[in-house]
This record gives sequence, C-alpha cells and structure tokens, in this order.
Amino acid sequence: MTTAPDRDRVAFVTGGSSGMGYATAQALLAQRARVAIIARPGDRLQQARRELESHGEVVAIGADLSQVAKIDSALQQAHRALGAIDIVFTNAGTGEFSAVEEITETDFDAVVALNFKGVFFTIQRALPLMNDGGSIILNASWTMHRAMDTGAVYAASKAAVHSLARSFASSLAPRRIRVNSISPGFINTGQFNEQTAGEQKTRRYKRQVPLERFGEAEEIAEVVAFLASPQASYNTGQDILIDGGLVNSFRAG
Repeated sequence: MTTAPDRDRVAFVTGGSSGMGYATAQALLAQRARVAIIARPGDRLQQARRELESHGEVVAIGADLSQVAKIDSALQQAHRALGAIDIVFTNAGTGEFSAVEEITETDFDAVVALNFKGVFFTIQRALPLMNDGGSIILNASWTMHRAMDTGAVYAASKAAVHSLARSFASSLAPRRIRVNSISPGFINTGQFNEQTAGEQKTRRYKRQVPLERFGEAEEIAEVVAFLASPQASYNTGQDILIDGGLVNSFRAG
C-alpha cells in the first residue's frame, strides 16, 4: 500500500465491543477516524455498534480471532467497508488464572491461540491492507513486567506480544509503520471485575496500586489514541506501562 492520503484514518480494533477496545474506538472516532470493531458475534457487538455510530462511521464484524481464516475474513470485510487501514489495535485477549498445577492443555491452547497466535496473524494479514506510515498498537499487560503467581500462561503470552512489537517495529520501519505495545495494570472493565469479584479482593488489589484506584478504560484509550497519532511519530518498539505505579512503585497488598 502507499502512504495514507490526507483523509480520515481507518482503524481496526479487536475486542472492540467492550472495555478498553470499546473506549479506544470512541477515542479514535473522536479524532475523526473511521473504525471497524471486531469481537465475537453476539448482541453485545451489535449494541456497541449502535452506541458508537452516534460518534462517527463504524462497522461491527463478528469473528473468533483465534482462527486465521476468521482473521482474514474480518480484515477483508473492514477493508471493503472502510478502505485501506491506517491503525490496528490488537486488544482481544483472554486469561486463565490458576495455579500452575491446575492449568490444562485446553486452558493453555485457548490463551495462546487468542493472545499470541491471534495477534501475530492479525498483524501479518493486515499488512497488505495497510497504508505506509500507519500505526500498530498491541495490548500486552503489566504481568509481563512483574510475576503473578496464578498468571503463568497469561503473562507469557503477553510477553510474547511485546516481543512481537519489537520485532515488527524493526521489520516494518522501511514502511514507516510504527509498532508499540501498552501494558495496562488493574483496569476497571467488565472482564477484570469478574476476575476480582468480592469486596475483600478488590480492596487488596487497590492497596497494591500507589494511586489507590483502578484505572479506567478511557485512560487506556487516550494512550492508544496518542500512539496512533502523528504526535507519536518517533515512538516505535516501545512498551508503555499504564498502571498507576503498580509495577515500578509496588506496595504489598
């Protein structure tokens, strides 16, 4: 593809029906991007599309992003609907938080298939459809910076994600496509809240964060929107922690 012309940009956001993906779609629409949100098919995806349509041009595509054929189909649909892609945010992911002795092969395969394989092939298959000068942002995790006793497979998959960011940043530099990752901490999303159910557990997690609160999806979205923008034109191969100090100023819970 050639360099993006002077027009509204096109964004491809995975896991875009809720949480950080949904908030990022909103932030990019506010910057006049046209956005494809991709998530598992269902009512929530269509509801998200209806809500986001009031902010700008958006298409919703249902796909299981652990399957390469479904990734190909989603990208082709987005390309047909909106044109060449300028921004990719690989946000779709899953977690299995169990003791090492309890993790099954099925658990392992599910995490790796979406968090690592899905991210790799989303980027690989997006490249022929992307304009030069674009931006790719991968959602990693604070757990790749500090150990979590029940998150061995999840953390490893997210470390792999940032490794991809560094490798792709190098290989795509001739096309001026910048590739970065973000590492959110404890973020107030539906998925996270399900994993931290219970007032006692919530208090314990908050005590570990120097800012003494969970982050909001909108705070993640603002960083993603910045990395996608021309203002971040000299940022590539980086990981940005967005964690309220959780990793580098850790306090015991």
